[in-house]
Amino acid sequence: MRIPNRLPVPLVQQQVGAAAAPAPALALPTEEAAGKGLSITQILTILRAWWKQSAIIAVIVICVTAVVVKYMPKLYTASATLMISYEVNDPLGGKEFPLQLLSSYMATQMEIMLSPEVMFGVVDDLKLTEEKEFAGGYRPTDGTSLRDWVKDQVTKGATVTQGNFGSQLIYIKASARNPVLAANIANGIADTYLKQHLERRTGPASVRAERYGEQLTDLKKRVEDAQQKIAEFRDRTGVTDLTAVGNDGEQQLLTSLEEHYQVAQNARRAAEVKQSDAHSSSDQVVNSQLVQGLRGQLSKQESDLAQQRTTLGAKHPRVLELQSQIEATRQSIQDAIQSYSGSASVELSEARALEEKLRRAVEEQRAKVVKLRNVQDEGTSLRLELDAAQSAYRKALDSHEEIAASTKDSYSDVHLVTQAQPPPKADKPNKIKLMILGIMAGIGLGLVIPAAYELLLNRRIRCRDDIERDLGIDVLVELNSIRHHASPA
Repeated sequence: MRIPNRLPVPLVQQQVGAAAAPAPALALPTEEAAGKGLSITQILTILRAWWKQSAIIAVIVICVTAVVVKYMPKLYTASATLMISYEVNDPLGGKEFPLQLLSSYMATQMEIMLSPEVMFGVVDDLKLTEEKEFAGGYRPTDGTSLRDWVKDQVTKGATVTQGNFGSQLIYIKASARNPVLAANIANGIADTYLKQHLERRTGPASVRAERYGEQLTDLKKRVEDAQQKIAEFRDRTGVTDLTAVGNDGEQQLLTSLEEHYQVAQNARRAAEVKQSDAHSSSDQVVNSQLVQGLRGQLSKQESDLAQQRTTLGAKHPRVLELQSQIEATRQSIQDAIQSYSGSASVELSEARALEEKLRRAVEEQRAKVVKLRNVQDEGTSLRLELDAAQSAYRKALDSHEEIAASTKDSYSDVHLVTQAQPPPKADKPNKIKLMILGIMAGIGLGLVIPAAYELLLNRRIRCRDDIERDLGIDVLVELNSIRHHASPA
């Protein structure tokens, strides 16, 4: 029976009471317990009602898992071991290897082992382009060649790891569906890496000698070029000693000229003010001591002239002499005024001329200082270039003999410890683990799916807790299932 939204208590009492006699008094649930989750009884009744469907779902999931696990392709993993010794007796790597660089050195070698150069060598040596396992998914429309495609597939199935706690052991692992092929790939990576590593470190003596000979030739040419540039610089500038190039004295002279130029500018400004005052106002000229003396002399002469005219007459020689003296005095006053104004103009002209002269001197000295600085910078740059070239050439020359001797030694710092062997059993898939997970998933889905369907889509009344907890109705009587029997004929 589906659960209704709400039933009145008397109706439930009448329906239950009409079916049987009253049962002993039962403990009634509180209002707080009603409608709070599911009880254990409810869960068990739901599972018991759907046990057949749960079993079917569990069996289906387990069977599907078994089929998938059975037909999953097996993957075998083989491992080869290398040991890297950092006690390198080679001038290229250094006689004493710094321990603080060991981790980066190991990481670099591990990265080289999976580099395209090594993997292409493995693909070519083992002819993996003919293996369906790696070339089966190739499509020419992908834009890559078959060789590149196979190299990428082999690289995805290969790993390189270092041993624990800073170990010097390197483990090369390769995976394939064929155990022999997995071992061949792991050994191929190790062999190709060892071959290329030995070639890099101890290549043919003639090749290495030629390479270092070319390097020495290039370094020597750099030194000669730097020396030639310095010789041309000396011929062009006349500087014989590049370390003595300096401009301290010229800079001091420039500073002194700039100070004098500043003083001349101030003097010119003062002369301009003085001339402006001479043209705009004559009070200063009129009140000067010279003009005041001439004015006093003129006043006395005019007084004497007036007195002589009254006693001697206008035509008397004394009167005429006084008139001539008065005219001369007046001319002297005029000349004094004009002389004052002219001196201001002359002073201004001289100040301007001095300022212009100093300005040209400052510009010439500044250009000279700039030129000297450029010469100094160029000489310093050429000297540094020569020192760097000589230092590099000296170091290369010092180690040339040692390098030439080391090329005769076939020492390698990487050794093969163990070769990969075909694994006796597949590494993947782990069938037992997958079956356990499939069984757990089947049981879980078998329990969850029917319960979710019951609770979300088709809720039914299966026990007294469904009425008391979900509907909040008190149950007075609980009956067992009633079987219907056919009446006798």
